[in-house]
Amino acid sequence: MERVSVLEFRQDAEGVIRKVRQGKRLILTYRGKPVMRLEPVVEKVIGPDDPFYSLAEAAVRGGKPLSNEEIDQIVYES
Repeated sequence: MERVSVLEFRQDAEGVIRKVRQGKRLILTYRGKPVMRLEPVVEKVIGPDDPFYSLAEAAVRGGKPLSNEEIDQIVYES
């Protein structure tokens, strides 16, 4: 993964942002050490079958409320 220093970012922020918008993932370094990742934000289209929309129905199953972990498992399918 390509690296860009804070100094390089300050000098050419527009160029760095252009690379990210084109899909490149970059590591931002401060004094030679990696401090954060710069990556494009991918907009995800949420369809009507997304588990979030059935959350109210899933929150109570068999008359017993679900735990946060159980809800997370349903929503995130983990």
